[in-house]
Amino acid sequence: MSETAINRTDQLTDEEKYEKLREFIQENSDKKGYLIPILYEAQSLFGYLPVEVQRFVADEMNISVSEVFGVVTFYSYFKTQPVGRHTITICMGTACYVRGAKKILEALQDKLGIKMGDTTEDLRFTLGEQRCFGSCGMAPVIMIDKDVHGRLTPNKLDAILEKYK
Repeated sequence: MSETAINRTDQLTDEEKYEKLREFIQENSDKKGYLIPILYEAQSLFGYLPVEVQRFVADEMNISVSEVFGVVTFYSYFKTQPVGRHTITICMGTACYVRGAKKILEALQDKLGIKMGDTTEDLRFTLGEQRCFGSCGMAPVIMIDKDVHGRLTPNKLDAILEKYK
């Protein structure tokens, strides 16, 4: 979702978001297999798919909540918890791990006050991991959104994080 889309939907009330979602569902009610695009629209509006939104989709589509939940939990794109404005992904592949990725992860967790998979209270950062970025020559490596930062030490993290505040 683009920054513009985030800003536009952040200005809507929950009622307005539900109404937009209802309209989208009604416009597409005659299409078979349209659950995924509807969930994509819901996540674009709300930022993630909490249980209340999943129930709303199920009710509006006249399908079971378990069917909606099954799709939401099957696809890694869909999020059931709020996601930060910036996603920090740490490479835990062999080269990065051997060159200190665990220390980088621990330092990030301490600095942000969250654990792997969590989001900061201010919704600025979400912390995740990946097995390999293909940047082994720059190990250890993190990616913030689409920006790769390599040859890291815990001391370099403050300056990098400051760029995303």
